[in-house]
Amino acid sequence: MHDRFNGQHVTDQGAAVAAFERAVAALAAHRPLAGANLDEAVALAPDFVAAHALKGFAALTLGRAELRPHAVGAAREARAAADRAGRRTAAETALLDGLDIAVTGRFTDAAARLERQLESEPRNFLLLKLAHALRFMAGDLDGMLAATSAVLPHWTEAEPAAGYVYGCHAFGLEEAGHYAEAERYGALALERAPDDAWGLHAISHVDEMKGRTREGIARLEASRALWSRCNNFQFHLAWHLALLHMEAGAHDHVLALYDTEIRPQPTDDYRDVANAASLLWRLRLAGIAVGDRWDELRALGQRRAGDTTLMFASLHHLFALAAGGDAPAIDSVLASWEAEVAYGQGDQADVAACVGLDLARVIAGRVRPGTDYAGLARRLPALGGSNAQRDVFLQTLATTAARNGDARAVATVMTTRHTLRGSDRFSQRMAELVAA
Repeated sequence: MHDRFNGQHVTDQGAAVAAFERAVAALAAHRPLAGANLDEAVALAPDFVAAHALKGFAALTLGRAELRPHAVGAAREARAAADRAGRRTAAETALLDGLDIAVTGRFTDAAARLERQLESEPRNFLLLKLAHALRFMAGDLDGMLAATSAVLPHWTEAEPAAGYVYGCHAFGLEEAGHYAEAERYGALALERAPDDAWGLHAISHVDEMKGRTREGIARLEASRALWSRCNNFQFHLAWHLALLHMEAGAHDHVLALYDTEIRPQPTDDYRDVANAASLLWRLRLAGIAVGDRWDELRALGQRRAGDTTLMFASLHHLFALAAGGDAPAIDSVLASWEAEVAYGQGDQADVAACVGLDLARVIAGRVRPGTDYAGLARRLPALGGSNAQRDVFLQTLATTAARNGDARAVATVMTTRHTLRGSDRFSQRMAELVAA
């Protein structure tokens, strides 16, 4: 049986497929209730392979160690469901294989498995969206754009998911620095899918990178009806709004946004923590007092000190620990990642070895002699996340090099930064710091 997003399933339970379609629609638009819809689909059709698999992928993308067993369990249930059904579609097999690979921590390999099936089913939206998410977390920006570029010729605007595909393509173009094309596809995404927060998000990235501060603020304010209905992705778009206000110098407004729209609740979702910690760290680098806002983030960082599931998440927890001078927790974070580099088997061990561990030492104020600031700056994409998110690491590298009197390192880090964006307040501050 086909769903309206071009997925193919063995089950013939129409009500279950309809519930699954609602889950995929929620995933596409970053809306709540995807989990509840998946539960409904499984309740109606216990052998619904894709529903079990999507539960597993959802657990993995939350990036928390305690959720990996849930992902493993979902993978087991998906396999058992396929065995009970006695047959499976090629798309279901791809989901099963991809999830089995992903639970071992090899996200790029999992994405590649899903994309191999896209060669035969280029209009299967779920396969594309999952691969896009996995490559985003793994820092494979080229892979994201390659995947959407490969399937795009097979899509027409009449397809129900076309707008969301354009939104994914827009984001990949933006991350590659193709800003005009990113805007064009972002606008097309919103035209075909007015609830496509990811397409809006891509255009907001362009606004920031091109220094269109006033225009970017106006765009996000005008689109509140769209992004305020999102799941926790609304916190991230509020974060983008705060970055634009920070560039405008409106620090009081930035802190008000932090309290009411970026961190309105103390969640343990690493994406929410990343929004909060990176914004506070930027303010810290700029010399802006943030009161006691670090306290609850530091408590989360202490609890997560030994979690090596995702380097990107760990570094943001480390911001809170470093801001509070929590030496024992910092020791625990560094020791955990040193062990991961020595003994780990998944992608994150490689990420820590090539960039993450040395960057963690910089954040913690434990810079080793001969630290290659420029090399770290170039290797940052391996951490995952977006250029806008990783900019806080570039700012940290440049600031640390400047404070250590290494003007040449500052220049090379800033050169890397300026391949993505023009001069801004931070650039001016670095110039003044080096001159002093």
